[in-house]
Order: sequence, then structure tokens, then C-alpha cells
Amino acid sequence: MEFKTALFYAFAAILLLAATRVITARNPVHAALFLVLSFFSAAGIWMLLEAEFLAIVLVLVYVGAVMVLFLFVVMMLDINIDKMREGFWAYLPVASSIGVVIVLEMAAVLWRSFSQTEPTPSTVPGNIGGTKELGMLIYTQYVFAFEVAAAILLVAIVAAVALTLRKRKDTKHFDPAQAVRVKRNDRLRIVKMDAVSNRGAADAAAKEAP
Repeated sequence: MEFKTALFYAFAAILLLAATRVITARNPVHAALFLVLSFFSAAGIWMLLEAEFLAIVLVLVYVGAVMVLFLFVVMMLDINIDKMREGFWAYLPVASSIGVVIVLEMAAVLWRSFSQTEPTPSTVPGNIGGTKELGMLIYTQYVFAFEVAAAILLVAIVAAVALTLRKRKDTKHFDPAQAVRVKRNDRLRIVKMDAVSNRGAADAAAKEAP
């Protein structure tokens, strides 16, 4: 067995174990950490397949940004694990059927790939993960689809901002322009007043007390 093949099987075994622990771990923080491990293992497999750009994007985007956000959210929320697992068995038949469909689809794709004895030149590109090859395909053959995806993402960003920036009476906000124009005299006012002593009233009250 070649060293590259041994690395592939090692990364694949770690990936399967980490993916299994993602859905079986009781602690959500542990599940998120196992998901990070699965992403790193998948990136290693991409590197073995000479798809360096995809491996780097997987590590930078998912591990460096998305999973860090997941960890912050999970650790900040007070999640009740027992309450989340109350309706687990009720959704098991639906989840099992969806999982079986996904496994059948992946098996059909893999079976078709392995059944081909001699790959054609169109199915074996020179470098599927290179930055130059991806850039050439995106901005030449798939430029229209790329622009449509960019427009959809832009609409989604605008919609998210429009939905979250609603003026509500129960929210506290301030105008940054007014905060910048505030002067010292507007924040502090010095008042001069005569000193008043309540010592005589206190002594009289102390005498009247039993």
C-alpha cells in the first residue's frame, strides 16, 4: 500500500469517526469540536486529491469563521440538553427515511464512478482544485451562474438588514451624529447653592426620642 493511500484511509477513518461523534455527543460544545475535526480531515482528503484551493477554503471559511461562531453561540446560550432530547424518538422515523435516501443517492453516484473501467478525458481534469482552473471556469463558462448567485446573496443581505433594523419603541438606540456634537456644558451643569445644616433639627429629634 502506498503512503498516499494509507493517508487517505487514515483521514477517511478520522472523518467518519468525527462525523459520528457530531451527532452522538451529548455536549453541544464537544459536538462542535468534533465537527472542526471532521472539517480538518476533509481538508486533508482534498489536499491528497490535489485540490489545494478547496482545502484552504474549507479550513479558512468553515473552521476559521463558521465554527468559531458556532462555538461562541453554543457557549453563550444556556442550552437544556434534556429538554432538547424530549422529542428525539418521535422524529426518528422521518430522520431515518431521509438518511436512507441520502445513503442511496451517494451509493448510486459512487457505483457509477467505480463501474467505469476506463475514465474518459472529460471526466478527469488536470487539476480540479487549482485557483487558476477555478477562476477560468467561474469567469468564462459559469460567469452567468456566478453573477446570479452574487445577486441572490446581495438580496439576502439587504433583506436581513431590512428585517433587523426596524424601529421599535422597546429598543434603546442613539444618534451617532448627536453624540459627536455633544459639548461639555451639555453633559455637566454646576449649580451654586447655600449650605444648609440640619444639625439643630437632628438634636431636637434626639431629645424628644424616649
